[in-house]
Amino acid sequence: MIPAKLVLQTGDVFEGKVPDWVKGINFGEIVFNTGMVGYTEVLTDPSYKGQIVCFTYPMIGNYGVENQDHWESDQIHAAGIIVSELAPFYARVQGEHSLKEWCEKYNTPIIADVDTRALTKVLRQHGVVAGAIVVGDNMPISYPDISDLDLVAEVTIKESVVYGDGQKKVIVVDCGMKANIWRYLCSYSGVTLKRVPYDYDYTKEPYDGIFISNGPGDPARCQQTANFLKIAMAKCPQKPIFGICLGSQIMGIAIGAKTYKLKFGHRAQNHPCLLEGTNRSYLTSQNHGFAVDEKTIPNDWEVWFRNLNDHTIQGIKHKTLPYSSVQFHPEAGPGPVDTVWLFDRFIDQL
Repeated sequence: MIPAKLVLQTGDVFEGKVPDWVKGINFGEIVFNTGMVGYTEVLTDPSYKGQIVCFTYPMIGNYGVENQDHWESDQIHAAGIIVSELAPFYARVQGEHSLKEWCEKYNTPIIADVDTRALTKVLRQHGVVAGAIVVGDNMPISYPDISDLDLVAEVTIKESVVYGDGQKKVIVVDCGMKANIWRYLCSYSGVTLKRVPYDYDYTKEPYDGIFISNGPGDPARCQQTANFLKIAMAKCPQKPIFGICLGSQIMGIAIGAKTYKLKFGHRAQNHPCLLEGTNRSYLTSQNHGFAVDEKTIPNDWEVWFRNLNDHTIQGIKHKTLPYSSVQFHPEAGPGPVDTVWLFDRFIDQL
C-alpha cells in the first residue's frame, strides 16, 4: 500500500493508502453507503456506474468475494471504493478472492485508511460532490459531471434476449438491471420475458405487461425510454406496468411529473418505508440519488410508499389503472426481502 489522497471538489482532502497498482487521477461522484455487508453486490450494481463509493462501516473485505453467481452483474461498475480499514485477509468458505485482489482484476481503485466518518459528514453537509482518488503530486484542475454522461447506454443490454415460453409476455426494459431482479422475474412459470435495451421501441409489439429496471445517472437522460412508456400507456391502458428505482423515475417523467436530485441520496439496506394509507412499514434496500417531485404528480396518481426518514416519495401508483413503481429495491441484493411480494403482485396483474 502506498500513500494517496481523496480530493473533493469542495477542496476537502483526505489522506489514505492505495494498492501500488493504482495510478494517476481517478474521478467519480463521491457517495456513501451505510450497509454493514453486501459490498460485492453494491460494487457490481450497474446503478453505481460513475460513482466512488464510501463504505461507512469500519471494516470492509473481511468475508472476501464469492463467485459470480451472487454478483449483481458480471463486473465491478463503481468508479472507486473508499474504506476506513481494508481487511488484510478474509475468512469465509464461499470466498474466492480478497477484496483487494478483486479490485485489481477490474482495475477499480480502492483507497483505505480514510476517515470515512468525517468524509460522510462532509457529504451530508454539502451533498454528493465530484472527487478523485489521486496518486502522486498532480492534482485535479477540473472535475467531470457524471450528469453529463449517458451512463444508462453504457450498462444496458446491447441486444434483446427472450427467456421462458409462457403465455404471458412481459417486456423487460433494461436500464442497467441488477441480476437479482432478473433472477426473480425468471423464477415465475407461465411467463415469457423479452429483455430489451433502454432505447428499444416495443410499442408496436404484442405484450401483456411492461417492467422498467433500475439504472445509473440522471433520469432526465432517459427521455426516449419515458416517451415509449408514455405511448404504451396511451395505446394499451389496461396492461400492467411496474418500475423499480430508475424505472420509478422514468415512470414519473412519462406521466408528466418532475424529478430532482437528492442532496446525498439513499444508499443503505435499512430504510423504513410506509405503505401509504396503512400503519405498515417495511425495511428496504435502497440505492438512488434522484426522486419524483410529489407536487408534480398528476391527480389520477398517488403516493404509494413514503420514506419514513425524510418523507420522500418511495413509490407511486395510478388510482385506477395497473401502473405502479417503487424507488427502493424489493429484490434486495443486498438487504431485506420484506417487499419481494411486489414481484408476485405484478405477475398476478398480468
